Amino acid sequence: MSHDAITVIRAKRDGGTLTPDQIDWIIDAYTRGEVADEQMSALAMAILLNGMDRAEIARWTAAMIASGERMDFSSLPLPTTDKHSTGGVGDKITLPLAPLVAACGAAVPQLSGRGLGHTGGTLDKLESVPGWRARLSNDEMLAVLREAGAVICAAGDGLAPADRKLYALRDVTGTVESIPLIASSIMSKKIAEGTGALVLDVKVGSGAFMKTEADARELAETMVGLGTDHGVRTVALLTDMSTPLGLTAGNALEVRESVEVLAGGGPADVVELTLALAREMLDAAGLTDADPARALADGTAMDHWRRMIRAQGGDPDAPLPVARERQVLTAPASGTLRRLDAYAVGVAAWRLGAGRARKEDPVQAGAGIELHAKPGQRVVAGQPLLTLHTDTPERFPAALQALAGDAIEVSDAESAAETVPATILDRIA
Repeated sequence: MSHDAITVIRAKRDGGTLTPDQIDWIIDAYTRGEVADEQMSALAMAILLNGMDRAEIARWTAAMIASGERMDFSSLPLPTTDKHSTGGVGDKITLPLAPLVAACGAAVPQLSGRGLGHTGGTLDKLESVPGWRARLSNDEMLAVLREAGAVICAAGDGLAPADRKLYALRDVTGTVESIPLIASSIMSKKIAEGTGALVLDVKVGSGAFMKTEADARELAETMVGLGTDHGVRTVALLTDMSTPLGLTAGNALEVRESVEVLAGGGPADVVELTLALAREMLDAAGLTDADPARALADGTAMDHWRRMIRAQGGDPDAPLPVARERQVLTAPASGTLRRLDAYAVGVAAWRLGAGRARKEDPVQAGAGIELHAKPGQRVVAGQPLLTLHTDTPERFPAALQALAGDAIEVSDAESAAETVPATILDRIA
C-alpha cells in the first residue's frame, strides 16, 4: 500500500487514529529524508493537539526503535537494569546511583544526555572530571560494563536515529510538550539500549518538565505502559522538583556532592532518592536481597565509581575544576525558608555558564550554585543563602535577576516547615 505524508497529517489533524502501516511508513520515510521537516512538524503539532492512544504510541515507539540498531547485553553474566530521569535542577542522582547498583550485583548500561536550558545534563557533569570520555563505541561500552559493572555514556548514532532527528525538530517547533512524543522519545532509546529492567524518575514541579502532578502521572503511566508492551520490566517514581535536589546545581559542584554521597555522606534528599531508586532497580532486576545502604556505607559503591571513571579515561583523584569568581546571596529576613524555587535556581545556574541555550554551546565546568539552606530550615537575615560560581563575573547580574521576585521566600509563620514536600510523591507500576 502506498502512503503519502499529507494523508497521514490530515488523519491526525482531524482527530483520527493513525494505522500501524501509516506510522511505520512515516517514521521510516522521515528518517530516510523522503518526508520533509515541515511535513513532520505539521504532524508533530497535530499529535500535540489531538494526542495518541496507547496502541498508536506503542507502534510509534516500535517504529523509532526499528529505525536503528538494538544493543544486546545478553553476553554479560549479570542482569541489566537502568534508570531514566525526566530532568531537573541539582539532579545528580545518576552519578552515585549507577555505581551503587553495580556494587549490588547488577550491570547498569546508562545512556545519558546533555543539559539544555535550566536542566543539567549528566554527561556535562561527568566531563568536569579530567580525562573522562562520554563517547564510547558499543564494544567499549561492553568492556566498561565488564570492568566496572556500570557505564554512563552518550547514546551512539545508531540508536533510534528517528528520535534524534525528530527531537531536534520538536525543539524548534513548539511541540516538545506532547506526552505521546516525550514518552516515545525516552522509551525508544531505553528499549533500543537493551536493558532488561527500567526505573523512571518522573519529576514534578517548577524545576521539572511536568509542572503538575496530573501531567507527570500521565507521562509516567504512558512510559510504564510502553515498557511493559515491549517486554521491559518498568516502574516509575514521581518525585518532587519544586526545590533543587541536594545543595548544588552545576557540573563540577554536583560531581563533588555525588562523591560525598558515595563516601557515605551528602545531603539527605539525594541519599534518600538514590537509595529508593537503587532498591527499585535491584528489585526490577530480580536482586531482591541486595542492600544498597550497606554498599554506600562500606565503600563498595565508591570502588565501583572509581573503576567506572578510570575505565572511561577519567582520573577519580584529580581535583575538580573550581570557578574563578563567586558571589554570595544572603537571606533577606530571619525566619523559616519557605520557598527556594527550583526553576529560578536552574535558570541562574544556566546564566552563570553551567548550562547551554543551544546544543552546540560550551559549558563552564565550575559554574553553578551552592545552597546553604533548604526550605523548612530556619535562617537569619544576612546569613549566606546561596553562593554563585562563574568564570565570567559579568554573568552575575543576570543570574541574580533570575533569583529575584518570589523565587526566595522567608516567613516567620510557624506553619512554614509544613509546606516542604516529600521527595518521593508516588510509585507507578
